[in-house]
Amino acid sequence: MSRWGYFFRRLLLSIPVLFLVLTFIFVLLRMGPVDPVAARLGPEATGAEAERMRERLGLNDPLWEQYVDFVTDFLVLDLGQSWVVFADWQITTIVMNSGPPTLWLGFWAILLPLFIGIPLGFYAGLRPNSWGDYTASVSGILWQAMPNFWLCIILLAVLRQTQGGGWFGFDWYTFGPEIRSITGTPNLAFLSWSNLVGPVPYPTGIDWGALAVDIKLILPPALVLGSASMAAELRIGRTAILETINSNYVETARAKGLTERVIVWKHAFRNALIPLVPVITNEAFLLIGGSVIVESIFNINGLGRIFFLAMVQGDLPLAGALLFIFTLIIIFLNILQDFLFTIIDPRVGYER
Repeated sequence: MSRWGYFFRRLLLSIPVLFLVLTFIFVLLRMGPVDPVAARLGPEATGAEAERMRERLGLNDPLWEQYVDFVTDFLVLDLGQSWVVFADWQITTIVMNSGPPTLWLGFWAILLPLFIGIPLGFYAGLRPNSWGDYTASVSGILWQAMPNFWLCIILLAVLRQTQGGGWFGFDWYTFGPEIRSITGTPNLAFLSWSNLVGPVPYPTGIDWGALAVDIKLILPPALVLGSASMAAELRIGRTAILETINSNYVETARAKGLTERVIVWKHAFRNALIPLVPVITNEAFLLIGGSVIVESIFNINGLGRIFFLAMVQGDLPLAGALLFIFTLIIIFLNILQDFLFTIIDPRVGYER
């Protein structure tokens, strides 16, 4: 089976999953504990007002017709309107405004573990039973054991204590680009875009100062959000490099006289990445749930915080739409994981 044939087959297998999620959201909206009319008008709405709202929402139509209209609207990304959190706002507009901060947070929460956890794991694996190995392994276990909400609170408390040079003269507020608060939503206005009339605008320049401020603002929550990923990649990376470096083909390469540098980077490194691929993609799934806590504590107006507000306040259309978007992301990451396997390990085929 060709790579494109495999890709098409995986897309077809994703369709039933997507329809199951849509059915679950529909049942939650129509048969769940929250009355759509009461959520929009309040429990004191009169009978005439309630009837007009039921007609407006299409609740008087047959259930099968409501289901078909609901699925059709979601598939064309007509996600409806928010009930409570952003009353009468189009959910598509809410997602467009709140999506970039979450993507910015997720980007750094994935990047930091990749450039910290994996190198530390490989360092520990290449020097087993050394002080560096013991330090990295114990630190990884302790780091993974600490929950995100606790790390958020501790990190906020520590950074706030540095204001005015309280910790050894170090002030996080003035270190590098100056910021007034360590919480809040990144502005993400560091790119300047073309004003030309055309179908797709393109960036024409970067404001490096604004970029530095946005990076500094997002680093603490990204470090907390990626902490579990960092610890998992460290531990599994150590195990993977130990198994690879002691394998028969590495011993054969040593017997041929290859240098240790060539053995590590050309033979051991690539094969040690294979067990890390599902770890990285699975940790990306956890970032979706972890962003709910981290964005709420760091006051970031992203999709995670809005999903939390929608669940607490009973805004089921908004919560359901975000759940649908999260499902699309997970399906995409699953397909991407399979492709990464075939790139890193050519022995993986596409047989049925």
